[in-house]
Amino acid sequence: MARLLRMPEIAANATEAVLSAWPLPDNARFAAGDAIATVETDKAVVDVPADAGGVLLRTLVEPGRSVSVGTAIAVLAEPDELVDDVDALVERLTADPVPGRLTAAPVPGRLTAAAVPGRIFASPLARRIAKEHDLAVEDIPGTGPGGRIVRDDVHRAVAARQRVAAQPVPLPTPPPTPPAQPPTFHDVAHSAMRRAIAARLGSAPAFTIRGSARVDALLALRAEVTSGTGTRVSVTDLVVAAAARAHVAVPEMNVIWTPDAVRSFHTVDIALAVATDAGLVTPVLRDVPAKTLSALAAASTDLVTRARSGALRQHELEGGALTVTNLGPFGVEDFTAVINPPQSAILAVGAARAEAVVSGGEVGVATVMRVTLTVDHRPVDGAVAARWMAAFLALLEAPLRILV
Repeated sequence: MARLLRMPEIAANATEAVLSAWPLPDNARFAAGDAIATVETDKAVVDVPADAGGVLLRTLVEPGRSVSVGTAIAVLAEPDELVDDVDALVERLTADPVPGRLTAAPVPGRLTAAAVPGRIFASPLARRIAKEHDLAVEDIPGTGPGGRIVRDDVHRAVAARQRVAAQPVPLPTPPPTPPAQPPTFHDVAHSAMRRAIAARLGSAPAFTIRGSARVDALLALRAEVTSGTGTRVSVTDLVVAAAARAHVAVPEMNVIWTPDAVRSFHTVDIALAVATDAGLVTPVLRDVPAKTLSALAAASTDLVTRARSGALRQHELEGGALTVTNLGPFGVEDFTAVINPPQSAILAVGAARAEAVVSGGEVGVATVMRVTLTVDHRPVDGAVAARWMAAFLALLEAPLRILV
């Protein structure tokens, strides 16, 4: 009756050994006492003798491989036993390791092939079929004793792969479309009259409007806000806030000229002229009317600091319809600035100085600030700019309205 030859425990407490050589080829006959395997441990090379005569039907382990004690290494048959299907015999024996069929069996209590931890056990037939179909036995779940992988397990894996291959390949799912952002502007196509005015006036024609305001109340508000919040609010911050409120009051100023339309913005963004070692830059403060004075001052300080260190990002230099430039800190009382395209206006702010003023027929002293608004005449008419200037100066003289 055919049986398995398993790796014996050559040395005491050894858990594995190297199958060094097969003295006999497959299907060779041997007699009792003949060496049928050569095994090497870390201390010696030992021949494994046959306990009875028989036939070496098939070797299961290649020479030079390290094998755990108890692992099947060959299939032996009786001298006169006829075996029609060696593969089926190997499959059956490795799937049903009956102790009575063992030759050179391990000492009772030692590990059997199916119980050695960390190893993948599969019958030789299962391994051969897996190799023929380019499958890794490590990826095949075993249903044999102790989780051993047998022929049917491999056949199931082959069939499963064929089913997957026959299925259509799903198209990749496109990434989700980000939620649409509401537009920040709308365009009004040029009328024939507006085009005619633009053509007659030439490229980017500009006009200026000048004004002055008593800013004693504005400076008092600045001192109070700075003292009350601990945030340093500058005169420029208050001017920017007032300009933004004027844009809300006169939205026709919150526009720019494009080749095909007048673009009207939905939020009021104000650019701030900042002198740096590399030249003038104009970072943009976003949605100014929605900010408190403290938040506006913090945002302004951040932009100015990063502008002077060259750390601004490109998008921070884009947008808005108006730039505020203040040369008051340099003692300049009055000046005209050049528009920063594609914006439609720039507000030049001079120094606040004590001056003699007439109020109610009497002469007094007040702190006066002069400003000059330069405007692109293509999208903005003079009357619109005049209404804006009136609203802006009123806010400077009654600054509590800036906070509302």
